[in-house]
Amino acid sequence: MAKKESTFTNMVLTLVIITGLAGLSLAGVKELTKDAIAKAEKDKLESALKVVLPPFDNDISQDMKEVKITDKDKLIFYYGKQGDEVVGTAVETYTSMGFSGKFRIMVGFRPDGTIINTSVLEHFETPGLGDKMDASKSPFPNQFVDKNPGTFNLKVTKDGGEVDAITAATITSRAFSDAVQRAYDEFIKDGGTR
Repeated sequence: MAKKESTFTNMVLTLVIITGLAGLSLAGVKELTKDAIAKAEKDKLESALKVVLPPFDNDISQDMKEVKITDKDKLIFYYGKQGDEVVGTAVETYTSMGFSGKFRIMVGFRPDGTIINTSVLEHFETPGLGDKMDASKSPFPNQFVDKNPGTFNLKVTKDGGEVDAITAATITSRAFSDAVQRAYDEFIKDGGTR
């Protein structure tokens, strides 16, 4: 039996078939997992809202609005109410100044602008260093609780502010402060409450 010689056309055709099958497989996996991913995102958001807001009795998904910051970026305001009274506003904010790029956090404010709490939603910071911005990893975010950015300088102490940076993660600390400041600035523009 004669040995069949590989040709460029055969190799390209084989590569196209393998790539197509891999693409279809990935699309199938994405379709199978999209509901689970959406539920996990919703659960994470609900958990963050409970951390950064006082108890509320409204359907917070109905009391929200988006504020466009750039063509690609926006802040989302969630208004926690007891009856008709706004008891807190959660602002889903972001920064692009992180060591590993953009990350998102949630900041809760009382009607007077005082920070209730913060919660990290998504980040790609270095494990063991920048990820210490998460309350489950270090006490770093606790220094923002009960502070009003109108009187509390949201810069790291190295830059003349009042925020104690995470050791060996000053860039992440600056970025976290930037995200909180962005949330506060838009909260004030919004009038503090809806």
